[in-house]
Amino acid sequence: MFSIKYLAHDIVKVLCFLLGLPMFLYQRPKILFENKKAQKHIRGGAILIANHLGFFDPIYMMIAIWYRRHHFICLKKFFEGKSRPFFKAFLCLPIDKNNVSFGSFREIVEHIKQGELVSMFPEGAVNDGSGETATFKSGVTLMAFQGKVPIVPMYIKKKEHWYERLTMVIGEPIDDFSNPEAKMNFGLIDKITEKLQNKESELEALVKGEKNK
Repeated sequence: MFSIKYLAHDIVKVLCFLLGLPMFLYQRPKILFENKKAQKHIRGGAILIANHLGFFDPIYMMIAIWYRRHHFICLKKFFEGKSRPFFKAFLCLPIDKNNVSFGSFREIVEHIKQGELVSMFPEGAVNDGSGETATFKSGVTLMAFQGKVPIVPMYIKKKEHWYERLTMVIGEPIDDFSNPEAKMNFGLIDKITEKLQNKESELEALVKGEKNK
């Protein structure tokens, strides 16, 4: 939906897609879904997560969920210097992963409470190149609990050859947070974070199964 508030973002987004059209045609993105529930458009506040393979992952997430504006969580250092206007135009939310302040956390939660989509990489850093998904940080689960919103898992397949298509799979939203009777505690947060990690492995297996068909 058009909004003056996001005019700069929408203009930059369109320009980036136009400039990146050759790469888009080359990658020939293929989007898979875990099931019918995963095919439904994401409505209202939500957190989108994915494994982190490289610099272009945020663009891949925007391609997969093209119908929503993404508020990406990114490292605070990107907001320093000449790159600040670019990341700000893309609605990025700065965070210092070595010293996460209550203010930064609260700002992110406020965005999802207002019905916006916040996208992030729970591994906390770009994959080391092995292709194996690193252990998820529990902050994503804590944010979902505070905002009472679902987490939508997504998996980006690592390309083994340059001529392979870009393949992504979107999973069924995990909504263990909207139940008012659910009491937040460290044990439950760790349990759900582990559930998210396992879901990522399931989506990876789904991609590999599709390849072997």
